[in-house]
Amino acid sequence: MDVNQAIRTRRTIAKFRDEPVPGLILEAILSAGIWAPNHHLTEPWRFIILGPETQGQLAGRFAELKASKVPAEDVARRERILVEHERKFVSIPTIVAVAASCEGDEERRREDYAATACAIQNIQLAAWAEGIGVKWSTAGLIHDPLAYRLLSVDPAQYAIIGLLFIGFPAEIPERGRKRPLEEVIRRVP
Repeated sequence: MDVNQAIRTRRTIAKFRDEPVPGLILEAILSAGIWAPNHHLTEPWRFIILGPETQGQLAGRFAELKASKVPAEDVARRERILVEHERKFVSIPTIVAVAASCEGDEERRREDYAATACAIQNIQLAAWAEGIGVKWSTAGLIHDPLAYRLLSVDPAQYAIIGLLFIGFPAEIPERGRKRPLEEVIRRVP
């Protein structure tokens, strides 16, 4: 698959088959991330592959954060969300946390965040070319102190900017409407 085809056909995948992503393929996909452009060659990204123990520990907190959005008096619905989201999180074949350096002044932090976002896009495209789907989650868990502790990320040095849910797609959603280029482009003299 060439890069243009990957860009146009890639989808965010929410449902995965049960099979794990082989380690060598996962490393090849993640290695695409380190080729992202980055100002002053700061290489601000860090990729943390969750093992089953850490994934299990974070699953409960992920579910709690989802359930906390439901009114407290709706106990049955909160319980259902707790069970569903914990099970969902544990069932994701591979989860990789992505952190960006937060050192330096505001300009450098913005540049490093942008570079890390580019790294994530490279990873998504490389995965798609291998028949593997990715969902970049920015759920509340990425701001939670428990995640920082379990992932051994020092928040004074790095900000977790997302969790990549990675696996072989169980289903591929249809592409939603994309605006025509004419609607988003403008030329100035």
